[in-house]
Amino acid sequence: MNQNLPLLAAITATFFAAGLVKGVTGMGLPTVAMGVLGAFLSPLAAASLLLVPSFVTNVLQLLAGPRFGSLVCRLWPMMLAIVIGTVSGSSLLTGGSTQVTTTALGIALFVYATYTLFARPLCISERLESIVSPIIGFITGLVTGGTGVFVIPAVPYLQSLGLDKEDLVQALGLSFTVSTIALAIGLGWNGGIASGGWLASSLAVIPALIGMQVGQVIRTRISPLVFRRVFLVFLQLLGIEMASRSLF
Repeated sequence: MNQNLPLLAAITATFFAAGLVKGVTGMGLPTVAMGVLGAFLSPLAAASLLLVPSFVTNVLQLLAGPRFGSLVCRLWPMMLAIVIGTVSGSSLLTGGSTQVTTTALGIALFVYATYTLFARPLCISERLESIVSPIIGFITGLVTGGTGVFVIPAVPYLQSLGLDKEDLVQALGLSFTVSTIALAIGLGWNGGIASGGWLASSLAVIPALIGMQVGQVIRTRISPLVFRRVFLVFLQLLGIEMASRSLF
């Protein structure tokens, strides 16, 4: 038992930090959890742990917005494609090649952080939305199934739709919730959730929710923009480290 205490402490601290980032920025819990846990666990083990905390925190974000029904009607093709892509891609996480999935996770973290830091915002017209949404959803699903990271390219795409702030936060919550459910289906279908995995994931909700509450307090006292930039630089460095492990 004593040998497991450092690991339990590291997991608890990771979900607290991930919840804190989500409390300040409105997103980032799965990304932080996958990135940090991937430093000392396999991506498959990390993805299994984040399922319940991600689901709970994103449902809270989803239900807090004012236009759940209209967003579902607008974004359902993207959500359906996320499910198909995630379940299809989850065999990569469960395939047993830790080196491949760790490298893919590192690349995903670096690409997302770099894009968010430096890319100019896109603008997708309503005319193209019906065509682009399923494509973006399927690609997001493949990335989610292969790495456990939900944000690429869903976040930049949703930001390009011209949604107001509250609708965008709710749309992100919808996308992340669907991605979490789809990832759980994919991992379960491929036998990727170990015995006791649901209990461990459920216990991780506690530090994540505490971190969210602390993050919401911090958001009122610091610049979310500065915090977000520091967070993205951290993700860049973490992504580089994980992607480069296969070289050494």
